[in-house]
Amino acid sequence: MHIGNLRTALYSYLFARHNGGEFILRIEDTDEKRYVEGAVELIYRTLKTSGITPDEGPGIGGEYGPYIQSERKAIYKEYAEKLIALGGAYYCFCDKERLESLDDGNGNHKYDKHCLSLSREEVERRLAAGEPYVIRQNIPLSGTTEYEDMVYGRIEVDCADLEDNILIKSDGMPTYNFANVIDDHLMGITHVTRGSEYLSSTPKYNLIYAAFGWETPKYIHLPAIMKDATHKLSKRFGDANFEDFIAKGYLPEAIVNYIALLGWSPKDDAEKMSMDELIERFSIDGISKSGSIFDEPKMKWLNGLYVHEMSPEAFSAHSAEWYGKSVVAGAADNYKKWDALLQSRIDIFSEIPEKVEFIAHFGEYDVGMYYHKKLKADPVAALTALKAASKAVEGISEYNAENLQNAFREAAEESGMKSGLLMWSVRLGVTGAAVTPGGAAEMADILGKEETLKRLAFSIKLLEEHVCKE
Repeated sequence: MHIGNLRTALYSYLFARHNGGEFILRIEDTDEKRYVEGAVELIYRTLKTSGITPDEGPGIGGEYGPYIQSERKAIYKEYAEKLIALGGAYYCFCDKERLESLDDGNGNHKYDKHCLSLSREEVERRLAAGEPYVIRQNIPLSGTTEYEDMVYGRIEVDCADLEDNILIKSDGMPTYNFANVIDDHLMGITHVTRGSEYLSSTPKYNLIYAAFGWETPKYIHLPAIMKDATHKLSKRFGDANFEDFIAKGYLPEAIVNYIALLGWSPKDDAEKMSMDELIERFSIDGISKSGSIFDEPKMKWLNGLYVHEMSPEAFSAHSAEWYGKSVVAGAADNYKKWDALLQSRIDIFSEIPEKVEFIAHFGEYDVGMYYHKKLKADPVAALTALKAASKAVEGISEYNAENLQNAFREAAEESGMKSGLLMWSVRLGVTGAAVTPGGAAEMADILGKEETLKRLAFSIKLLEEHVCKE
C-alpha cells in the first residue's frame, strides 16, 4: 500500500472518527489488467497494522455490501442502463481502428460522440447481433459544471474540455468513473477523500449524480505527496510503501504519525501524536493546498521519539528480531544488556545490526587509535591501563557492569591515573572500536569475563610490540 493511498485512508478515517461518522473500506478491483496478486490482502494487512479500523467492508460486513466492486457487476449494469434511459449515457460500438483515427494531430483522441446519433433500432439490432460495445457518458458540449471542494474551494470546469469517458467497458466491468459514483450513492457516502489529481475529473462524476437526481457528496481533495520539488511520490517508480518502512525497522504508529503531517498540521503545531490525539485534532482547515515533500530523515527523527519513549519490555519485543539479523545473533542472554545501551542511541530498529557490528571485528583495529588527543593518551599509558584493568577483571567474583565499573575505578586510582583514561583505554582494548554504544564496563559485561580477559591480553600484546618498536 503506497504512502499516498495510506494517507488518503488515514485522513478519511480521522475525519470520520473526529465527526462521529463511519469509515468504509471498499475494494475497487474492476481494472483486471492492473490486478496484482496479493494486493487486496496487503491492503487489509496494512490497515490493521496501522491501526485504521473500518466500520464496514469485506470481512466486516455492513448493510451496503458486497464491498468488493468485482462482485457488484450486475448492479453497475443495471444503473448504466438506467442512465442511458435518462440520456446521461449511450452505447458505443466504435472499434479500435476508428478510435485511433480520431487523432487531432496533437496525439489527442477525444471521442466525437459518433454513436450518440445511432437510432434506438440500430442500437438494439447491433446488441442483438452480439457486437462488442462500451457504454459512454453523455457530457454536454457546452456550459460549465462546478462544485465546492472542502480544501480547494470552488472548482469550475468547461464541459467542452471533458470527454465522453467509458462507464462500462467491453468486458462488462465498470470504470472507476462510474463505479465510484454508483457505490458512493448506494452506500450512503457523505464525504469522499481522494488525491488532487481528481479535481478536474469530479465534475464528470457530478453530471452522473445530476442525471440520476442524486445528491452529491462533499469532496475533500488532498495535495500531492512529492518525492522532491518537481516529482510526485509514485508507486510506479518504486517509491516506498508502508511495509517497506516496517521492514526497515520503523514503528507503525510513527509512520502513521508522520504521514498525517504530510499535507496537514494541527492548530497547536504538535508533531508527535498518537492515533487518538490525531483524531481529536484533525480538521479539514488544517489541510494545505500545496504538495508536501516526503522527508524520510524527518520520519526517522519522529520514529526515534517513539523508540526512546518505549517501555523496556516493548523495546525488547522489537529489538530481538534485529539482534537475530546481526553478529550477536544467538547470544540472547545479552539482548537486554544491548537494549539498555541502544534504546537511546537508535532511531529505527534496522540500525541495531550496524551498532553491534564492531563486536565481530576485534583484532582488526589500528594501534594508532591509542593516540587520543582529548585524553592525551599514548600507547605506554594505555598499556599500563590495560594491565591494571586485566588484573582487576581477574579479581572479580561476581561479574557484572556495576562491579566492573568499581573495579576499573580502583585500578585507576592504584595506578595513579585518571579513571577516564583507564576507562577509555579499556573500552578500546576490548572492542577495537573508536565508537561504541557503551563504556568500558558495559562492553566488558556484554563480552563476559573470559572473552574480556582474552581481548585485553591481545591488546596488551599489541601495545607491547608497538612500544618495543618505538
